[in-house]
Amino acid sequence: MQNDPLSHGLWETTAPPAPPTPPLSGRIRADVAVVGCGYTGLSTALRLAESGARVAALEAVEIGFGGAGRNVGLVNAGMWVMPREFPKALGPDYGERALTLLGGAPRLVWDIVETYAIDCDPVRNGTLQCAVGPKGLAEIEERTRQWGERGAPVSVLSAAETAKRIGSAAYAGALLDLRAGTIQPLAYARGLARAAIAAGAAIYTQSPVRTAERTGGAWRLTTAGGALEADWVVVATDAYGGAPWPQGRREQVRLPYFNFATRPLSVELQASILPGREGCWDTKTILSSFRFDRAGRLVFGSVGALRGTGHAIHRAWAKRALLKIFPNIGRIEFESQWYGMIGMTDNALPRFHRLADHVVTVCGYNGRGIGPGTAFGRVLADHILGRVSEKDLPLPVTEPDAPLLPTLREAYYEAGAQVAHGLGGWL
Repeated sequence: MQNDPLSHGLWETTAPPAPPTPPLSGRIRADVAVVGCGYTGLSTALRLAESGARVAALEAVEIGFGGAGRNVGLVNAGMWVMPREFPKALGPDYGERALTLLGGAPRLVWDIVETYAIDCDPVRNGTLQCAVGPKGLAEIEERTRQWGERGAPVSVLSAAETAKRIGSAAYAGALLDLRAGTIQPLAYARGLARAAIAAGAAIYTQSPVRTAERTGGAWRLTTAGGALEADWVVVATDAYGGAPWPQGRREQVRLPYFNFATRPLSVELQASILPGREGCWDTKTILSSFRFDRAGRLVFGSVGALRGTGHAIHRAWAKRALLKIFPNIGRIEFESQWYGMIGMTDNALPRFHRLADHVVTVCGYNGRGIGPGTAFGRVLADHILGRVSEKDLPLPVTEPDAPLLPTLREAYYEAGAQVAHGLGGWL
């Protein structure tokens, strides 16, 4: 996108084309304006349109331009924090509702993919959180216990079972979550957009919102080419947001994450590495992730930005790390590379904000955007439609806050990833 091969990499070259969408031109009226066309915005628009609401979505660049088109494509349940932490952080009522929503988020994604025949390479064989050493094993054992208390289909695999599933003896064990899986993330976003348009939603790309003002009982959003008036506004820009509602971006620290994709591996290698096609990530602080795409490319990623000195450092590290994990992989040649930003909140949980009268947002997916974004988009739509009251939402209403020294922390994370990958090995 925007002639930048490092923005969306493999996903842009292999996704079906986006539905045609023009910039906003002239003056239009809708019941709800959605700002941002990632998973949250598109899920909101689809739900609203199917319920008979007039909805118009404004996207500053293109469908899936932000995190929706750049992520690894792991469809996970829950968040990074342990299940028992939800009621501690959110209170027992909100915590229980949030856990139920997020635990079932992958099922919602699979149902949407099937219902709307979205061509996004869904693989529903589960994910593997791979334990690095005894500490990592203890972590996944505790996570399995806590999800198991809720009846989730999760289990801990032994080192031998893990080696068989992954094709590597590098891990002490793994947490298998059968709720989860993988998709082609940009293709999923474009499929959501196509479904929303078919349901009656209007989507306008290349239409960044310049101003927003309350006029009478409605909001008036202006772009370079037109104006949109609506009774409600859903701000669905998350870590890529900006004016006129920058709060979601300001309260998150942005963590860069890159991916490299190999050329399609041989049939023999594909049979020995992840034969079940699970999506994987590990328990390291500077974690790694890997999965296959439909053509047999191995997609491998970690924390860091592919810019400046970081590009060469992370590329060299990725080759070393892959050889550590898969010694039989042979010569590694990368076909594409890209990176994006993960928005991290202080408690690693998403937030619901009422930014102004009839202006709402959910932000802070902390690297878990596919399932939560889809699920919270539906919640936002149901709230606007009057189906879910504010007190019955899965998140409490909170005021946006500001993390301590965000710019310094972001620079530290980017530089720290370069140091770790430049000086260290994989384990």
